[in-house]
Amino acid sequence: MNEKVSKKFGELYGSGAILFASPGRINLIGEHTDYNGGFVFPGAVDKGIVAAIKLNGTDKVRAYALDLGESAEFGLNEADKPAQSWACYIFGVCREIQKRGGKIGGFDTVFAGDVPLGAGMSSSAALESTYAFALNDLYSCGIDKFELAKIGQSTEHNYCGVNCGIMDQFASVFGKKGNLIRLDCRSLEYAYFPFDPKGYKLVLLDSRVKHELVGSPYNDRRASCERVAKMLGLEFLRGATMEQLDAIKDKISEEDYKRARYVIGEEKRVLDVCEALEKGDYETVGKRMYETHWGMSKDYEVSCEELDFLAEVAEACGVTGSRIMGGGFGGCTINLVKDGLYDNFIATAKEKFNAKYGHEPKVYEVVISDGSRRLE
Repeated sequence: MNEKVSKKFGELYGSGAILFASPGRINLIGEHTDYNGGFVFPGAVDKGIVAAIKLNGTDKVRAYALDLGESAEFGLNEADKPAQSWACYIFGVCREIQKRGGKIGGFDTVFAGDVPLGAGMSSSAALESTYAFALNDLYSCGIDKFELAKIGQSTEHNYCGVNCGIMDQFASVFGKKGNLIRLDCRSLEYAYFPFDPKGYKLVLLDSRVKHELVGSPYNDRRASCERVAKMLGLEFLRGATMEQLDAIKDKISEEDYKRARYVIGEEKRVLDVCEALEKGDYETVGKRMYETHWGMSKDYEVSCEELDFLAEVAEACGVTGSRIMGGGFGGCTINLVKDGLYDNFIATAKEKFNAKYGHEPKVYEVVISDGSRRLE
């Protein structure tokens, strides 16, 4: 990919470009915990965005999206927002750097990616992180890594119309090879935990299904959690216990009870997984992944038939851990599989899923890798 990007840059804009890269991410466990003030547990992966960039001495950006075969040219003032949605990410990053006092100018750039679109690995965060990191480096803006992640998040909020949390950008910027990151969504404190599962593979199975949602199921679940937290006198469900929840069971709806039960359980599962990883205990990690899946399916009710089917196939094939990854209602499962079972699991999952749903899931093996960086 690096060569492809460099070659295209040479054809369009000449020599002298510098390459930068940022990864996509997975989240091993800790789902629907971010807006409850809890923990998430992401890691950067070996798939991401690579960009060739060269300052051009003007106040214009000339950009080319290699995968789409599209180009865009735009200025750096608020009124210059480009028409192409992909270019808005680059434009938004430029504007957010300027808002923080960064003095930047025009540049030429070509980018490409191998983050699968729609598989929940955050290709947009990888794109934002690449340009935030690169422009900070090339223009010596002196912006710290925390702020680079926030620049990506603000770009989504202010220029792309997506009200996302900080996890995706944080994982892309702070990623570290062979480590997952436990991020406290309330304080933004973080810690690295070793994840180097010798004898196991980490693989995503993309169901290629996205269910159209009636109403606002995400907002409904968030509202459930906020109602229960308020009843418990807490700002967030984070830190609540099952004893506290059971004490108010008669005063809340069964639905709110189940939603809160999932969130309280998920916080404990994240901490259990961190402890297990420190001991190299991948069996416990896998058990907690299954618990999360069925909690999301039965209590939080954000799974779907196809993802439950993939988790059941995984369990039947002896896969160590499997769960739905992402917000729900489609997308993919993340699976921790022993090397010796891998080929049989993939073949079985493809065959059974195709027999039932008429198409095979896509398979993406991932390795936990480094975050945003300059490629020398």
